[in-house]
Amino acid sequence: MYGPSPDTLHPIAGQTRLVYLKNVVKNPNIIVGDYTYYDDPDGAENFDRQVLYHFDFIGDRLIIGKFCAIAARVQFIMNGGNHRTDWITNYPFPVFGSGWEVAMPDDWPHKGDTVVGNDVWIGYNCTIMPGVNIGDGAIVAANSVVTRSVSPYSVVGGNPAKEIRKRFPEAVIAELLELRWWDWEIEEITRHVKMICSGDVEGLKKARSQG
Repeated sequence: MYGPSPDTLHPIAGQTRLVYLKNVVKNPNIIVGDYTYYDDPDGAENFDRQVLYHFDFIGDRLIIGKFCAIAARVQFIMNGGNHRTDWITNYPFPVFGSGWEVAMPDDWPHKGDTVVGNDVWIGYNCTIMPGVNIGDGAIVAANSVVTRSVSPYSVVGGNPAKEIRKRFPEAVIAELLELRWWDWEIEEITRHVKMICSGDVEGLKKARSQG
């Protein structure tokens, strides 16, 4: 056995609140990697509702990597929620038409795609703002508001979220980013799963080199 199939809707028997996320997203501009799960007692199948202001005509994407853990009430604010802050008004007059369209700007604020790396843990009730890039192996503490990009293997928290600490020394982080265990074939991941579920990076490197 090589773990549950990534195409399984509910990978933990009897736990319908948890889904492998790629199997429930409906919006083609939400891209999710294998084994990433979302947990929500109010209906994990409705994840798309947690991705706000995600309008087709804008075209921005939410990209989430593999083996991520996303807790309930995590929300992603997309670029459709942005307003022009260089105007006198905050009110988006032009979008309502009926004579106000004369003030339509050439463009609206757009911060690009929102990207969550691999093996990222996003805690309960977090808000991720548009255009943020959360690096591989990062942890976002519960109730955080992420307004800027997060470095790989760092722990951030607060509103706005700030770095609390690194999970490992920089040299070890560099080794982990080179190993990229999440890109291995699932048979190899399964073969080394006990080592992946440890803090022994050197042991994982050695075990992999031995096959």
